[in-house]
Amino acid sequence: MKIALTWLVAAMTACLAMTVVASSPKKGKSKLRHVVAFKFKESASAQDIRRVEDAFAALKGKIPQIQAFESGVNNSPEGLNKGCTHGYILTFNTEKDRDVYLVHPDHVEFGKLVKPLLADVFVIDFWNRD
Repeated sequence: MKIALTWLVAAMTACLAMTVVASSPKKGKSKLRHVVAFKFKESASAQDIRRVEDAFAALKGKIPQIQAFESGVNNSPEGLNKGCTHGYILTFNTEKDRDVYLVHPDHVEFGKLVKPLLADVFVIDFWNRD
């Protein structure tokens, strides 16, 4: 009975280890993607939106943890954007880098600029698969 219990514990430990390895990103290959979509208020002018776009893009030069920055305006014909018109993808090497970005003073200041202009925002983070 004692041997069977030892084998059971060992098997469960091995299964748990395989699950963790399978769900964790591969070091050096995967990147953490931080995807943001903005729905601007109807009162936001084209100039307001341009100021937000420029300020968001400028964060890459201010926050070294940002590895890459991409942005664009929705052009999907599917109609599933839920009113969001502008999309952004920031790339980080680690969750720690993303967490540094989230509380970075320049990101906090950016939030003060954009928040009054937004009707809604959507954010999702994921590890890309190579």
